[in-house]
Amino acid sequence: MFHLAKGLYQNWNRKEQYSVLILGLDNAGKTTFLERVKSIYMPNAKITPPERILPTVGQNVGIINFSSKVNLKFWDVGGQESLREMWSEYYTNSHAIIFVIDSTDKDRLLDCQKALSSIVTDDLIEGIPILMLANKQDVEGAPGKLEVEDIKEIFNVIAEHLDARDSRVLPISAKTGDGVQQSIEWLTLRLERNKSNKPPIYR
Repeated sequence: MFHLAKGLYQNWNRKEQYSVLILGLDNAGKTTFLERVKSIYMPNAKITPPERILPTVGQNVGIINFSSKVNLKFWDVGGQESLREMWSEYYTNSHAIIFVIDSTDKDRLLDCQKALSSIVTDDLIEGIPILMLANKQDVEGAPGKLEVEDIKEIFNVIAEHLDARDSRVLPISAKTGDGVQQSIEWLTLRLERNKSNKPPIYR
């Protein structure tokens, strides 16, 4: 009886862990976003300030405790052109994808479209939520800055075959934190709704 009770207690206290892949072109703000997420949900964690963040070569990994029952494991993967071929290696084990776009970088819009198209048309990501973040909304007066509505139009064309309930474009500033918590809350709700299709790992 004791062992049964102990087993039930351990199962009850296990956490759901979801793997979230953070993608986007280099300099889009992926690592800054991850550091901001950590600062919100892990206030005692050591955070790298934006001005000291270097381009990611390979990957950064961060685990946050979203709630007493849910952990989010983030995989921040380098966005340089030479590294994008590695992205698909992460798809199978991912429960969701966050695609970060630099709203001030209109010159690389075509590259961004190609990168996003390669993601959403890959069969390995079928059935998982995709969140596109229009980053750097805090930058005022940047030449060629894209408005959120412009980015939504791009995303909607590419993601026509995705379930609208599980894809979204949200404006954020990873640097100031505006919109970051709301984006994580939106994503986590979709992860929990999708767990019958893509079960979490229990820790």
